[in-house]
Amino acid sequence: VNGIEIYSMKIDSRVTSRFAHNVITSQAVNRGNVHKEVFFDVELPKTAFITNFSMTIDGVTYPGTIKEKEVARKQYEKAVSKGQTAGLVKASGRKTEKFTVSVNIEAASKVTFELTYEELLKRQFGKYEMFIKVKPKQLVKDFEIEVNIFEPQGITELEAEGTFITNDLQNIIKKTFSEKKGHISFRPTLDQQRTCANCSQSVLDGDFTVRYDVKRTTPDNLQIVNGYFVHFFAPTNLPKLPKNVIFVIDISGSMSGREIEQTREALLKILDDIEEDDFFNFILFGSEVHTWKETLIKATPENLDEARKFVRGIDTAGMTNLHGGIMRGIDMLNAAREGNLVPKRSASIIIMLTDGQPNVGISNTQDIQVHVKKAIEGEYPLYNLGFGYGVDYSFLEKMALENKGLARRIYPDSDAALQLQGFYDEVSNPMLTDVELNYPENEISDLTENSFKHFYDGSEIVVAGRFIDNNQNSLTVDVRGEGANDALSYTTRQDAEQTAKAFQEQEYIFGDYIERLWAYLTIEQLLEKRIAATGEEKENLTAEALDLSLKYKFVTPLTSMVVTKPEDYNNQDGIADKPIEVLNMYLKNLLSKPCTCIVYAKLLFIVKLISIKPSFITESY
Repeated sequence: VNGIEIYSMKIDSRVTSRFAHNVITSQAVNRGNVHKEVFFDVELPKTAFITNFSMTIDGVTYPGTIKEKEVARKQYEKAVSKGQTAGLVKASGRKTEKFTVSVNIEAASKVTFELTYEELLKRQFGKYEMFIKVKPKQLVKDFEIEVNIFEPQGITELEAEGTFITNDLQNIIKKTFSEKKGHISFRPTLDQQRTCANCSQSVLDGDFTVRYDVKRTTPDNLQIVNGYFVHFFAPTNLPKLPKNVIFVIDISGSMSGREIEQTREALLKILDDIEEDDFFNFILFGSEVHTWKETLIKATPENLDEARKFVRGIDTAGMTNLHGGIMRGIDMLNAAREGNLVPKRSASIIIMLTDGQPNVGISNTQDIQVHVKKAIEGEYPLYNLGFGYGVDYSFLEKMALENKGLARRIYPDSDAALQLQGFYDEVSNPMLTDVELNYPENEISDLTENSFKHFYDGSEIVVAGRFIDNNQNSLTVDVRGEGANDALSYTTRQDAEQTAKAFQEQEYIFGDYIERLWAYLTIEQLLEKRIAATGEEKENLTAEALDLSLKYKFVTPLTSMVVTKPEDYNNQDGIADKPIEVLNMYLKNLLSKPCTCIVYAKLLFIVKLISIKPSFITESY
């Protein structure tokens, strides 16, 4: 475009035991007669960490270096004062972050960009999913996606699809798998990339998704390599646990219109999926708190019909008594459990949906967090769904994480009802409660999270750790959990020889993958714990996550990657930060309003307060 031709783009993904190592390489040439700016613009999954980046211009390589955020910021501010830098990463969608680098190059010069990122693929609804954003913005002579998967347990199914894949392109996706190896390639020719026979626009614009699953002859798979281990736990064919669900729904005035319509639509669909052994109830909060029934009731066909009538009549009124609503739900669930009104062997869940901030009753968010944590006492998870951009997402996330749940943003789009229903589907099939994977304390150091409130059907629990003795080559695990009929309890053992036997196809493995998987999972969990932590605990979690981020060269919220460029043609050095969900959404909400002087001043104050670069703000929004 504009004299710049991208003549090659390759996306190379290698997955070893769910851990994906992805390299995107793009090559461009300046066909013009004068120097021009060439862009490298890719979108990555939010769950991924960038680990490396480099530009090679006419044989000279300019690498990115990963540094502590504060150090990078100082270097950045020094460069900003000379007008020499630009932010490189910004949030760009529900699931993605955009990484953009541009560089001016001479006429006839060539540039090669190479970006590496890694992530642990999560299992959901019985499959692992890897998501690749495809958007070259022009026809590319040599375009290729290649995915190689190696799973020592063996692969049972493998599929690939693209939102942009036409019937003609479907046959170009080559897919093979046998035993432990899977391979997918997609190499459309120039003509196959065209939107029509004589068009110069590219049809390649959308999501390319790979899904697969592995063989499970036992509930566990343990792997030991070079002093580290990973334990995958996903039992199958377990009977479903009955569940006790309380839906706590915000019906304040701000939910009126499309939001409450979509909430009603989602709840009606959820009622279709509730099993007869389940118990449930609805609590609505505006200025007042209203309950459908005085206690949880069984999901009989008659009760479900009555619930549907109630849901169809839900309407909005008043302000936001969030504390009153959530505490009523917790008290009701606690009373049902203590009074044996629900089965002893069952999984309890509270799902709260709100679109605003508490402003009736107790409205101090820290006080609400304290009351909620004290009332739940770690007995069951709290899931918080934040509808739109007016919520205090940080508060919802902290409160959920403190209570063994998670927060999820519901985007105010036409598919909001599907988003709500999709979240419910993730947590609607608990198979075990109180799962504990115990390892010999005298053998293991630096263990990731090993105790889980619920195990859901189609998911997977992953635990990784480091051996105290780097040469240790065997491990015994004690597994405990509570099922629908009885307790799950067994011991399993693995040694390094078994792992080595499973890993004979060495060309598929990037050597230290278990160590990097352990580091990725550890950093992810430290950052999560840090959200709800305060004081010295937060400082310690931050220091530990920072050390690992620097050691393993991950761009995380605590590190930045500084990208240097040639000094000629006013090229500006850049900095890559991992965007923060709460900040992104607050700014998006703020900047969607008319830009009065007050809003602008407020924005500048935020920028100053958190010491981020103005270019990040202007580029992102």
